[in-house]
Amino acid sequence: MDFLGDLAQYLDRPGFPWKSLIIGFSVSQYLLETWLSIRQHRKLCETKVPKALDGVVTTEVYDKSQAYGRAKSNFGFVSSLFGQVTNIATIHFDLLPKLWGTTGDWVSQYAPALFSGSISHSIVFFAAFTLASNLVSLPLSYYKTFVLEEKFGFNKQTRQLFFMDTIKTQLLIVILGSPVLAGFLKIVNYFGNNFFYYVWLFILGVQTFMITVYPIFILPLFNKLTPLEDGKLKTEVEALAAKLQFPLKHLYVIDGSKRSAHSNAYFYGLPWSKHIVIYDTLIEKSEISEVVAVLAHELGHWKEGHTTKQFGVSQFYTFWLFAMFSVFINNRSLFQAFGFETTMPTIIGFLIFNDILTPVDTVLKLLMNVMSRKFEFEADAFAVRLGYSTELAKSLIKLQVQNLSTMDADWLYSAYHYTHPILPERLRALDWKGGKVE
Repeated sequence: MDFLGDLAQYLDRPGFPWKSLIIGFSVSQYLLETWLSIRQHRKLCETKVPKALDGVVTTEVYDKSQAYGRAKSNFGFVSSLFGQVTNIATIHFDLLPKLWGTTGDWVSQYAPALFSGSISHSIVFFAAFTLASNLVSLPLSYYKTFVLEEKFGFNKQTRQLFFMDTIKTQLLIVILGSPVLAGFLKIVNYFGNNFFYYVWLFILGVQTFMITVYPIFILPLFNKLTPLEDGKLKTEVEALAAKLQFPLKHLYVIDGSKRSAHSNAYFYGLPWSKHIVIYDTLIEKSEISEVVAVLAHELGHWKEGHTTKQFGVSQFYTFWLFAMFSVFINNRSLFQAFGFETTMPTIIGFLIFNDILTPVDTVLKLLMNVMSRKFEFEADAFAVRLGYSTELAKSLIKLQVQNLSTMDADWLYSAYHYTHPILPERLRALDWKGGKVE
């Protein structure tokens, strides 16, 4: 595309302050999100049950939910500040070129000659970078799990399980990420400036592959899926799937209680073969009709075409992302600003490019959340048309109470962060007038 080539040439300006610009983007996003979090924290300090929930939740439950929300909010202030300081330090102290140089030394000293090229170097850098990132964030993750979540009775993990999950996650990132990275770099090297067409197709293939192998090889490393036992729940869910012509292949229960007391349900799979997964905590804490109502909502996303639409949007974004990356991949002034005087590693360019996209991602996040909340209302309406209005409302209230989810939200914070409408909005749309749920 001539436009992309012209844009790439225009933006490659010697001496341009790319580093200052990207730090400015990062700080601006941090300040915006902190301001929104402050607005939400004020909402979490309110002590009166919102009018829309009066008679729906007790003052005791509301107070506990507010306390949990404030605890997560305070943690968010600390973690976001830590992330911002880490990001700026990485940029300011040129940690990327230093890590690139160090991993290059490792490859030249210890790797066989066959694996001494730029792709092997990039894979080693990728492994080292992700390991360093995970180690840096580990204390915060540990605190959130064993202090914050445990204080409110949600954590069910042992420390051994926590660290085993951390190790397995890191290994999976390297084992699965390395061949994907190698394929990506091969395509870029082979096709030159037009690589983004082929990278997009490659990523599409990877996504399809992961949908297939995730439940078979990856999920069992962390959770146990067992077929839902025969009974009224299984009969009603299968009847619902048959009524909607949902291509249900398996109906599973997942041992979510192994790690958390939170509840959920979802489906996944290829268009012709779908699997429904229900958390054991949801089954334990809900009536059968309420679980079926939750699944009616979830299948509403499928029937209304939400999953297809979101997949289409994600594919458009992926194509656009790599097309724009082609503008910066050979931008010498950008690499030089970040301490790469003689080399322009593709993996480094992609990391920096993601920081450049910060303002665009902020806007896209807002728009995606608007779309997601619209889909949630439509899925609720679909469940209502199936006759599950009362059961869905009861289930939403129970889930809200059991998970101590935020009962009310600042409208700006909600618009920016929330993919789902808050409980009062959903109950209003469901025309719920039933009062408190036991």
